[in-house]
Amino acid sequence: MPIEKFITLTSTCVPLPIENVDTDQITPARFLKATTREGFGSKLFYDWRYDPAGNPKPDFVLNNPTYSGKVLVAGKNFGSGSSREHAAWSITDYGFRAVVSSFFADIFKSNALNNGLLPVQVSEKFLARIFDVVESNASTELEINLQDQVITILETGEKEGFEIGAYKKNCLLNGFDDIDYLLSKKSEIEAWEKANA
Repeated sequence: MPIEKFITLTSTCVPLPIENVDTDQITPARFLKATTREGFGSKLFYDWRYDPAGNPKPDFVLNNPTYSGKVLVAGKNFGSGSSREHAAWSITDYGFRAVVSSFFADIFKSNALNNGLLPVQVSEKFLARIFDVVESNASTELEINLQDQVITILETGEKEGFEIGAYKKNCLLNGFDDIDYLLSKKSEIEAWEKANA
């Protein structure tokens, strides 16, 4: 599945103000037998979304039509637990392009970036502001500008910078995975080899 370029994203968001969400809660272990990314969106937060009979739980945010968008706003320490890449697959296959939190587990952050999902780490104060504004107005939009590394609550104009490594930033801006990046450097590699033969 090709990675979509990420430059600036403007979208409403889905609030999940729960801390310490681990990868087994994001994608339960029993769904990990598949080896391709497709179809995992239906498994996202499965045990929170559905009761044992498979009926949607009306009190879970993904089943609430009030909230939608391409940005998931989560509580502190998102993506802890095992190193499974399926968690990032589920989130991207569901349709999210970015996750905002005040802290991400390192392995989840790496898996997200490798799958075209932007983890935006903000301060706890700014995260609380997003939750407050979205709670009062579900149509609130966030603007995530990857080039400038700034996230803005458009309704209030509040903004904050976020960090991302230069390599992964370049990959996301260009829609590259690691192989695409190497291929983009093919002529430079060939020139170096010729000069150093």
